[in-house]
Amino acid sequence: MNIENENQTLATVTFQNYFRMYNKLAGMTGTADTEATEFNAIYKLEVCVIPTNRSMIRQDRQDVVYKTIKAKYHAVCNEIEEMFQQKRPVLVGTISIEKSEYLSQLLKKRGIPHDVLNAKQHEREAEIVAQAGQPSAITIATNMAGRGTDIVLGPGVKEMGGLHIIGTERHESRRIDNQLRGRAGRQGDPGSSRFYLSLEDDLLRIFQGDKIKGYMDRFKMEEDIPIESKLISRAIENAQKKVEGHNYDIRKHLLEYDDVLNKQREVVYELRRLILKGENTKALITDIVREQVESVGNAYASTKTSTEWDTKSILEFLATSFDSVLGFTDDSLKLLDGRDGLINEICKRSQELYDLREKQMTPEVMRQLEQMIYLGSIDQLWKDHLLNMDHLKEGVGLRGYGQKDPLVEYKKEGFTLFKLMDDQVKMDVITKLYRVQVTREEEVQDLQPKEQEMHFFHGTQEESQLQPTVRGDDKVGRNDPCPCGSGKKFKKCHGG
Repeated sequence: MNIENENQTLATVTFQNYFRMYNKLAGMTGTADTEATEFNAIYKLEVCVIPTNRSMIRQDRQDVVYKTIKAKYHAVCNEIEEMFQQKRPVLVGTISIEKSEYLSQLLKKRGIPHDVLNAKQHEREAEIVAQAGQPSAITIATNMAGRGTDIVLGPGVKEMGGLHIIGTERHESRRIDNQLRGRAGRQGDPGSSRFYLSLEDDLLRIFQGDKIKGYMDRFKMEEDIPIESKLISRAIENAQKKVEGHNYDIRKHLLEYDDVLNKQREVVYELRRLILKGENTKALITDIVREQVESVGNAYASTKTSTEWDTKSILEFLATSFDSVLGFTDDSLKLLDGRDGLINEICKRSQELYDLREKQMTPEVMRQLEQMIYLGSIDQLWKDHLLNMDHLKEGVGLRGYGQKDPLVEYKKEGFTLFKLMDDQVKMDVITKLYRVQVTREEEVQDLQPKEQEMHFFHGTQEESQLQPTVRGDDKVGRNDPCPCGSGKKFKKCHGG
């Protein structure tokens, strides 16, 4: 297997910064209240809870906790079978496709007809969920499947208590659990819900599951005897809040780093939009030239006395940037009136040279060149900058060992890298525009090599044989006999 080159990021944006590009943001969901803090912190959006259209009469029962997963699923199957005998519809929520298929196998062994809704049934998803409220309907779905589909209760279901929701495990996010419960009890319909948990579930195992298991072992509780307590339900909710807080911290941390790059992204993309319009590209080039000349003047002509100027470096800058020293010499530079006089004179002569090139190429061609070269330089160097920022982000976390805030260090060094990229873009644009040569199409054709005639031999072998090369001098070949008469090859005798 060949090792390929590392993929390079061409453009990147987080969902948060993408959404914040819109002038107006709003949304509607039934489960936003648990994430109100994040909506306010990131999007400056206030979450307003609107009362239900009709009074909620769904019965949300206490969670029941079993010692093992096996005992939990046994209890779930028992309840499903009981509801099926009553012809009451049941919607069972699982956290993964594997869990839904495992539960399906258990129900098949009991001979209970049911539908499994997961990613493998996406074409029938809406149809299956729509029928989940019919009498005796048993539907197993992942917690993410079927959201947004209205479940209509079949005849006589309301009198039986409505749709019953069973959750086989608590999700890390309370929103997902609330979405599952929200499938029942819509628009004042009756319904009920209950979550079945075990101490071997990931959420409970991580958060004090061993402690609860110790209590069960101490009191010698059987596996099939559940714990139903508000204290445990409250502990589970607190565990979910901790996980949600941890996940929010990760998203917030990512956003803080992306905000640094986002400000740079806005500057670059705004410049690209300005260039694509093609209205003031010449003015942009003039500003770039003056900015670069001022930078050189500040670096090499900062002293008041012109005899102390670094004229050699100034001339090197002119030759590199404008492909010409613009008629300056060491002596003529020193005769200029101070640093400002130097800057003004260089800008004046460079502008005259640029106007001359524009006249030779025509303004239309020059505008196209400005646009093409400027965009090309930005795109290439911006890609390189993104790669540099990725490498910086990977290693900046180690600054914490030196008692430095990694985010502050990332901001400082990110700004330095962006400034370097900006300077490189400007120098690249100036250098190319003052050096580029436009060749007419007819001149290109004249420069192309002419086709050579091909000769074919159809005579005898003797006629077509190539004549041996005849040397015009007495030079002895390395493999020829040595002229001394030794009988050896020249390279092994006097030519060795």
